Amino acid sequence: MSTQYGFGKAVASSFDAAVEKVTQELQKEGFGVLTDIDVAATLKKKLNQDMPPYRILGACNPPLAHRALEAEPSIGLLLPCNVVVRQDDAGKVQVEFMDPNAVLDLVNKPEVHRLASEVRQKLERVMQAL
Repeated sequence: MSTQYGFGKAVASSFDAAVEKVTQELQKEGFGVLTDIDVAATLKKKLNQDMPPYRILGACNPPLAHRALEAEPSIGLLLPCNVVVRQDDAGKVQVEFMDPNAVLDLVNKPEVHRLASEVRQKLERVMQAL
């Protein structure tokens, strides 16, 4: 899976196992999960709508975030790096990563572009480990 704003792949595991595995692999690359939004539970609670499991994990690598904030204080509007773990209608589990190159391309600073490339490489390693 690849779009202008993200990349990812289907994984051969259960939804819960995929969330656990992606969290572990993010940790290996220095990312912690700051936020965990259960979209399916929220839509059920607020709208009484059912949907397949869908979670948005807000991942942050503190040293890289610090560098980004030093280079561009307003970059917090584009942080953290979102990772989606979702089950599609066919029951397959998808893991998708926000592409930092696409998002950070909005910032016209060379140091931010270098940083985006570094973050992308880390997230690609996470994806490959799944």
